[in-house]
Amino acid sequence: MKASVCGNLGSTDAQTRHTETVIAGQTGYAVPLVVSVTGHRDLVDDEIPAIRKRVHTFLRRLKLEYPARGVTVMSPLAEGADQLVAEEALALGLNVVAALPMARELYIEDFETPRARERFDLLLSQATEIFELPVTPGNTAASIATPGKNRARQYAQLGVFLCAHCHILLALWDGKQNDKLGGTGQVVRYHHDAVMPGYTTRSVNTRLILAEDESDLVYHIVCSRDMQDGGPAEGLEALDCVWFTTDQTRPRTRRMPLRYRKILDRTSEFSHDAQVHSDRIQSEAWSLINEQDMPQLAQSLRDIDHVFRSADWLAVYFQKRHLLALRGTHAMAMLMGMAYIAYSDIFPARVFIFAFVAFFVIATAIHRYSFRQAWHRKYLDYLTLAEGLRVQFDWAAAGVSSGIVSKFLHDNFLQMQDSDLGWIRNVMRVAGMESDVAPNRNPYGVEFAVREWIGDARSGQLGYYDRKIREKSGRNNRTEQFGKIIA
Repeated sequence: MKASVCGNLGSTDAQTRHTETVIAGQTGYAVPLVVSVTGHRDLVDDEIPAIRKRVHTFLRRLKLEYPARGVTVMSPLAEGADQLVAEEALALGLNVVAALPMARELYIEDFETPRARERFDLLLSQATEIFELPVTPGNTAASIATPGKNRARQYAQLGVFLCAHCHILLALWDGKQNDKLGGTGQVVRYHHDAVMPGYTTRSVNTRLILAEDESDLVYHIVCSRDMQDGGPAEGLEALDCVWFTTDQTRPRTRRMPLRYRKILDRTSEFSHDAQVHSDRIQSEAWSLINEQDMPQLAQSLRDIDHVFRSADWLAVYFQKRHLLALRGTHAMAMLMGMAYIAYSDIFPARVFIFAFVAFFVIATAIHRYSFRQAWHRKYLDYLTLAEGLRVQFDWAAAGVSSGIVSKFLHDNFLQMQDSDLGWIRNVMRVAGMESDVAPNRNPYGVEFAVREWIGDARSGQLGYYDRKIREKSGRNNRTEQFGKIIA
């Protein structure tokens, strides 16, 4: 198990312990599908068996539909809904990541009975990763030790973190909105609208973007609460299950909307490719961290680097295949031209007609095979992902944050680009999860980022563009000289 006893989205130091690269509880090269949990503590006893069945069915379906990725459940392990979902996840053999709103010794005070505490400890011992979120800005360990607004802000921070680092929010919710800071209703609202009154100062979720929001997907299992007037909201029926999104025409659907499924499928495709080539990635891929810098940089950066190595290697791999296909089709086109010239100008034999047709068929087959294998698209997509991860890595190394408590670096990447590239943000939100909990505070990280990212005439971006200018200029000069010779 890798335990992350985490420091700050804000100011305290982080303590982490690593035994191997683990991304959202999962080892290897797959990027897991992360399901975060929010729900009520006071579920109705009579409904619990049916709720368990629905949670089990939902998680099992995801596990079967996305075998190349695996499913990870991220839960605060609170009584009621959180523990129920974690138990069903473990029963299915899924990884569970425990995201706690504060240090364990403070959080445990919210569990009223010894049995509840024992259940929490048992689930915590089975978690593959543990994140303890830091004290929110302006608070102290003493100020959040007792119930009240300060402690509630920890739950608000937790809700933001759960939403920002998952692909699906699983809500065991009565469907009612209320003013409870960090409560289930507010978490669902934040997931949709990036608004949590009392924690976020304003909505930072701009609608003036090309990309559709791929991060607002909620699977809603309607439940009642064991309290007066605890039935579901008007128009909802207890134990009903629907996908709940911000779509203005059909916010509730029985099937996952196509645009979300496409995003999840693209991420699964990346995970599949990374797993297929895992041996070569392990031995050949280039890393953003060298042995000299590794001891002085945050351990959490290894998660980003791990995914970067896959994306970078796969981009080169599919670039080579795309270029091979282009060369093949161009070669066939040249042979077609030669066959035509031979038939029309040299010797009008049928063999040249047959050769022309054969070369055409081969060129078409190469093109169609390349298109079906999506070599060109994968090359461009994986290159974009690799560059995004490189930026995320350097920002994380330097300790850069968005400056907004409700937004993380991945939220703003590619928002003005093709909406189909939303899957790249989905990868980045998992790769940078631990860095977002425990940002690097070592000044060496800034020095590293300046040296490796900006660089000089021989390294970094400056060195890269200097080399490319000379390379392109030389190629242009050779092309001009060749054109003069032909002319």
